[in-house]
Amino acid sequence: METAKAAVKETLLGTETEPNLSIQSRLSFDRNSRSDEASGDRYMTEDDFVNAIAPSTENYHKIKREQYAILFHVADRRRTGRINLRDWTSFEHLLAKPDAEYEIAFRLFDEDGRGTIKYDDFHRLYSQNKGQESIPFDWNCEWASLYVGSKKRRHDITYPQFSQMLRGLQGERIRQAFHAFDKDKDGYIEPDDFQRIILETARHKLSDHILDNLQTLCNISTGSKISYANVRAFQNVIREMDLVDLIIRNATQKSDDGTITRTDFLNEAARITRFSLFTPMEADILFHFAGLDAASGRLSLQDFAKVLDSSYQSAYALGIEATGAAQEAADKAISGSRKILHRVLESAHHFALGSLAGAFGAFMVYPIDLVKTRMQNQRSGRVGQLMYSNSIDCARKVIKNEGPRGLYSGVLPQLVGVAPEKAIKLTVNDLLRGYFSDPKTGAIWWPSEVISGASAGACQVVFTNPLEIVKIRLQVQGEVAKTVEGVEKRSAMWIVRNLGLMGLYKGASACLLRDVPFSGIYFPTYNHLKRDFFGESQTKKLGVMQLLTAGAIAGMPAAYLTTPCDVIKTRLQVEARKGEASYTSLRQCAKSIYREEGFKAFFKGGPARVLRSSPQFGFTLAGYEVLQKLLPMPGSGGDEGPAGHVEPALGLKEARAPLPYLRSRNALKIILDLDENFGRPKVPNGPGWMPLNGAMAKA
Repeated sequence: METAKAAVKETLLGTETEPNLSIQSRLSFDRNSRSDEASGDRYMTEDDFVNAIAPSTENYHKIKREQYAILFHVADRRRTGRINLRDWTSFEHLLAKPDAEYEIAFRLFDEDGRGTIKYDDFHRLYSQNKGQESIPFDWNCEWASLYVGSKKRRHDITYPQFSQMLRGLQGERIRQAFHAFDKDKDGYIEPDDFQRIILETARHKLSDHILDNLQTLCNISTGSKISYANVRAFQNVIREMDLVDLIIRNATQKSDDGTITRTDFLNEAARITRFSLFTPMEADILFHFAGLDAASGRLSLQDFAKVLDSSYQSAYALGIEATGAAQEAADKAISGSRKILHRVLESAHHFALGSLAGAFGAFMVYPIDLVKTRMQNQRSGRVGQLMYSNSIDCARKVIKNEGPRGLYSGVLPQLVGVAPEKAIKLTVNDLLRGYFSDPKTGAIWWPSEVISGASAGACQVVFTNPLEIVKIRLQVQGEVAKTVEGVEKRSAMWIVRNLGLMGLYKGASACLLRDVPFSGIYFPTYNHLKRDFFGESQTKKLGVMQLLTAGAIAGMPAAYLTTPCDVIKTRLQVEARKGEASYTSLRQCAKSIYREEGFKAFFKGGPARVLRSSPQFGFTLAGYEVLQKLLPMPGSGGDEGPAGHVEPALGLKEARAPLPYLRSRNALKIILDLDENFGRPKVPNGPGWMPLNGAMAKA
């Protein structure tokens, strides 16, 4: 009601707020402000302001949360030590400007709000807020005089001049610091000195991985010292991080395995840049820091993320060492439990998707499977007694004698049984491939691919054999009913009860003999077709038609080459008719078929098997991979990182933090280029930023 009244009043009488606040901004002010006991007006103190623009849930590893209080002095236009709704509105509007970061930095030094900064005021503010142990910076140098005038002819600094000065300030700070540490004036400094320079000038922009290994920069050359060329090359790399990110993304997308070399990087840089070409030394420095943990020289996105992602934290920064041995052990135990639970859930997820994909693939090709089974079950070698002359004749006679539904005889138990069968095969193959694959590149040795596929085929027999024997007997009973009078059709449950547990696993050895080589051939062929023929990589995903084609092609050799084992399995599992001899073992069955029907009999139904198995596994695997995209494993988007919003760096999505926080953080990055200690209290509980008129007491 109050909100409605305020809206009507604002519409009729107008408002004194400048400019208009969004509802979200007004709520933010109300949530973080407090009420004046005397007047009842709401206001924010410095702490309230920090709570509003710097949520406690964000990551403050690089820029400390207390340093955001610097921006309070920008929002406090009236210099009263508190900000009201108008002040907050003006600051929010400032944050929305396209050049907000530089304008905030300018207003911090323009305390009078005149639109220009007097050099003396700027220098005093800088001197009283920089760190006491900071590397000295000479504001009387030639570089500074180009922006603020020489010592005898100083002029006021305008906003464009101030912004451009800050743009080049870091490079001049590094140059002066190098001269200060180059005692011998030979153009070289010690690694310890280089580390101090970078920590003081760029700590807030670099990852812990770089900061922890700064001294190793001397290893890119033969000496033990660091030259000025090394320092400038390092600075150029960190200034062009966004461009480096783009080049690496493009280069890795074109790589077959998602990794690149120094040569690949420079070649890609030459393709997409015109004026920002990277020198060989700059490429050496980038690959040096990214490849400290990779000796191969081929680096992946994960390797570069440790360099390009400034939010990357070392184990020490994350507090693992500080927690102590007991806490570390507890964390490892919790982490281990979570990993085990995650693996269980991941396996269940794979199993569920594999079940759906397997049922889909089986249903699509079931009529072909029925024709294949009936062709393989023909025993007579005399043409006059053959019921079917070929696969097409078989399909035609099934439709004629049993109707179109006859092509789907026994499909229900097939769908019920094929779900766990295919799920086990796909899950075991995925898990074993993951175990044998290189964790960085995903590469796998081809014998390991064969072992993974063969093991998957062996594991599926637990479900395959009972399913196959029931399905086969259901498929052939239709033709028996047409040739033998008085034979009633049996249900799947009757067949299961009649066979018993041991009977359900009749022919299991032949099933193993078929499924182990089939999967050992199929999965490596499928994966090589995807990678080598269709060009799948870590950065290129294939479409459904490409997956379907790869699966169908891979199924052809796997299906045809294992047809003899499938014929033997079928003969062992089909109930013998009157006048036909029963097969007692795998060896006896193979000998009888060869003696009575010849070698060709081992490939009966081979074409039908190719026509069935090839598209079936194509449908199954294409469906499996499509389902993985449509129904991904919850929480599979990547490893959990530090709490809050991280930088929008390599391999990461753009930051989703509130805009006031993002703008404020970026403004602080620019301000801290002057000195990393800006905003840090000089004494415990002391003021963070000291304006010209002295530290203001907190309200």
